[in-house]
Amino acid sequence: MQGLLIAGRYRLADTIGSGGMGRVWRAHDEVLHRAVAIKELTAALYVSESDQERLLHRTRAEARAAARINHSAVVTVHDVLDHDARPWIVMELVEGRSLADAVKADGRIEPAEAARIGLWVLRALRAAHDAGVLHRDVKPGNVLLSHDRRVLLTDFGIAQIEGDTTITRTGEVVGSVDYLAPERVRGHDPGPASDLWALGATLYTAVEGRSPFRRTSPLGTMQAVVEEEPAQPVNAGALGPVLTALLRKEPAERPSAAEAEQMLAEVAEGRRASAAQVYVPTGPVRYASETGTAGTGTRNVQTAAATPYPPMATPVPGAPVPRKRHRLRTFALVVALAAIVGGGGAVALQQWNSGRPSSSASESPTPTPTPSPTKVLRGRFPPVGRGTTTPWASACTCPKAGTGRSPSRRRTVWRRSTTRPTTAGPSCASPSTPLRTTPTPIAT
Repeated sequence: MQGLLIAGRYRLADTIGSGGMGRVWRAHDEVLHRAVAIKELTAALYVSESDQERLLHRTRAEARAAARINHSAVVTVHDVLDHDARPWIVMELVEGRSLADAVKADGRIEPAEAARIGLWVLRALRAAHDAGVLHRDVKPGNVLLSHDRRVLLTDFGIAQIEGDTTITRTGEVVGSVDYLAPERVRGHDPGPASDLWALGATLYTAVEGRSPFRRTSPLGTMQAVVEEEPAQPVNAGALGPVLTALLRKEPAERPSAAEAEQMLAEVAEGRRASAAQVYVPTGPVRYASETGTAGTGTRNVQTAAATPYPPMATPVPGAPVPRKRHRLRTFALVVALAAIVGGGGAVALQQWNSGRPSSSASESPTPTPTPSPTKVLRGRFPPVGRGTTTPWASACTCPKAGTGRSPSRRRTVWRRSTTRPTTAGPSCASPSTPLRTTPTPIAT
């Protein structure tokens, strides 16, 4: 069909994409001399006449839905043609690739870039919702990334227009199973929150490189969408809480479009979405294993309820516990305490002794000469020589002190004075006379 002229105006060049419903051609508008994209509905060639009429109705509805939305993030529809008994949609050509192709080629998208992509998709969805249109098929394959960094939402083929009659059979679920909201799987009427849930699943795929609910069969995937929580994203970074908020099972528990736009804008700017934290569960972590076989190996996927708190470390039984070395410090504290108590007791005893009454006789009126400095040896008394005056008390002249001994063998024992003496030492009244704190010599 390459080179075919459609409606005498659009000449087909090459195929740029295909899907279950049709394929997209690059074409040239020979009237306006511009490049366009033309979507061909190939599914109508392989169905019955009744199904063919329904598909034709759906194609026209897609064109009307896209035409009602005026936004830079929505692919513009130029015209709808009838050729070969099938409708052809002429629309804006976007030079680039889809988000699905980017994830397949690059593995995954960085969180900030994914948030920027999601922000533009959300703005397109808000414009569609304001126009009364539900997209109902938001997925990575329907998000286009242009070479000039534009983000556009396309393929309103199963969009639902407010006020139009339904084109879906009773019990039929349309859309990609991986990105169907839980309420749509249950058979409930979709709403704007359903598109937000699909956006969350799309961004999850972008940052993790895999669908959050895909299983080995469509039935298993739908069951996971309804009953299971997605595996905790490991590459989402600051986008993680936003994904958790968008993927809440109940539509009423998801953020509004305005709240989601604010969250994505903060993450796209490199900040953390503070409003998304209220949607993160704070319960205990629950782990569930999902084992899938790939080739000869097995893969275990660990899932857990999101929590902002890190798991507590559990000590290993039997592991040696290091002993605390406080013996030296305790010994030093005991010694210091004993020194303080001993010093305080000595001071108290000295003050108590100095306050006791004395029975000493009257002191000699002769004043003691002023002492001169004398070198004191460590641990010994200073020498007392003839004609030397020291701060030591004079010898006692009491005759009773030498009783029983000859004068020649009498020696004087000196006691160190704690205060500087100002008068001569007192005489002893009797051997039982107590000594005063002022040092006096004792004759022996």
